Order: sequence, then structure tokens, then C-alpha cells
Amino acid sequence: MSKMAADKIFGGAMLSPSTSRSGRALAIGMIAGLALTLGACATRPDPSDQAAVAAYQEANDPVEPLNRYFFAVNDQLLDGLILKPAAQGYDTVLPGFAKNSIRHFLDNLRTPVILVNDMLQGEWDRAGTTITRFGINSTVGVGGLLDPATDWGYDRHGEDFGQTLAVWGTGEGPYIFLPLLGPAPPRDLTGFVVDQAFDPLTYVFWNRHSVIPPTRFIVNGLDLRARNLDTLDEIERTSVDYYAALRSLYRQSRNNEIANGEIDPDKLPDISDIDYEFDYDDGSDAIETESAPAASQGAGI
Repeated sequence: MSKMAADKIFGGAMLSPSTSRSGRALAIGMIAGLALTLGACATRPDPSDQAAVAAYQEANDPVEPLNRYFFAVNDQLLDGLILKPAAQGYDTVLPGFAKNSIRHFLDNLRTPVILVNDMLQGEWDRAGTTITRFGINSTVGVGGLLDPATDWGYDRHGEDFGQTLAVWGTGEGPYIFLPLLGPAPPRDLTGFVVDQAFDPLTYVFWNRHSVIPPTRFIVNGLDLRARNLDTLDEIERTSVDYYAALRSLYRQSRNNEIANGEIDPDKLPDISDIDYEFDYDDGSDAIETESAPAASQGAGI
């Protein structure tokens, strides 16, 4: 959008006939999109069916029909015809060390975003690791093409503003699936946008016609897709509902990232009311164990 066009729209200037027609078309499009969204809301289950209500609330996917439509577009068109074949070619043509160098380089470029979110979460030890990794990999690692920091005990971790919002207590919100971006619930979509502001390259290429930012985005997506070719094929082959399976896996992955891989005991299932006594045919409720063969025979090592 040119500056003149922006001034016309936001500056209260008089619209020309052609601009007015464009504005009406945009308004009609927005109304149609809103109607589509409202019409695509998932049907709420009967309140008397407690199991169905619980499943509906757990899914937290109020626009599931629309999400499934976008998922199908992504899976069959964007991924099936473009991204997956390109990823297969990328995986076949490039040797392993080249693909690893690309991944290391892209990870190193993301260091400022990770560092800011480390600090916003109060994770000072992890922030120190992030700085140390960047220093080592940017120098000894030849500009990030290698990852000697991991070999030296400074393991990589990821952070983003979506995780930061979660640490601050912000809920995920309803599940949303968008073409190209994939799963994008409000918290994570907000995080994706804010992270662009944390990335120095955003300002380096501000108001410049450069191929570097889109190339970075495309190569990152291509590399990640290539690394998950077999995994996604296996999930699709073995799952009854591919969409629901990926939705569940996405949430599990995000929860694990938010918890930094740690298990929260408060979120483990309550097993305090489980009855550990077993009734046997002879009326006994004791659990007998058989001694190990070596112990019963007095055998040594």
C-alpha cells in the first residue's frame, strides 16, 4: 500500500469513485468472511451429554469446520502440491552436513528473539546460555553454520512470545488454523507478530525491497518440513482423524515448550482413589511376586 493510499483511507480524505468501489468490495468481502466464520462454528453438543460436552470443551475448537477447511487447503494444495515435493527434493539433493548447517544458521539468526523472551520470563540462566551459544557459534561456529556450543554443553532451547504470554498466565484461546502458518490460536498468533518486533532483521530490511526476509521464511519452512517427512506421513497413516491428531500433538508440544520440558506434578492425573487390591479365584487379595531365577537358585554373576 502506497503512502497516498494510506492517507486516503486513514486520513479522512474524500474518496474517488474507484476508491469507493474498492471500499465497498472490501466491506462486502469482510461481511462475507464474517458470515462464513459464524456459519462455520462447530455445533455445540446437547448439554445433557456430559461426555460430548467435555470433549467439546477440551477441543476448544469453536470454528472447527472452517479450521478443517483451511487444513484441507493446506494439506492437499499448499503442502501436497508445493511444500512436500519441494521438501522431498531438498532432502534428497542436499547432503546431511549442508542441511545441518542451514538449520544451525537459521537457529543462530533467531537468537535475539529467544534472548528477549528468556529475559521476559525471568529465565536468567537460560538467557546466559543463549548469549554464550551465540558467541561461540558466531565465531568458532563460522557465523552460525556449525554448532560447537552444543558439544561444549550449551544446549539449544527455543522461546517465543507466545510462550512468554503463557508464563504470564495468558490462556491459549480457541484453536485456529491458518493457511501457511498452520495452528495459530490467539496467544501464539500474537506471539508470532510480537516476535517480529524483537528480531533485528525486521529493522535492517524495513522499507526495503529485499528477498532475504521471505527467503529466510521459505527456507526455514522447507527445512522443517523436510525434517518431518517421515513423522507426518506416519501420523497421517496411523491416525483415525489426521486433523484432530495434529491439533492434539500441537498442544502437547506447546505445553512442553512452555514448561521447558519439565513435568508439573499438579497436572498429573489423580490416582489417589485407585483400588490396588485384586480379588482372585481363591478369595485371596494379596499380590504375590516370584523370586528372580538367579536369586532362587543361588546363582552369582
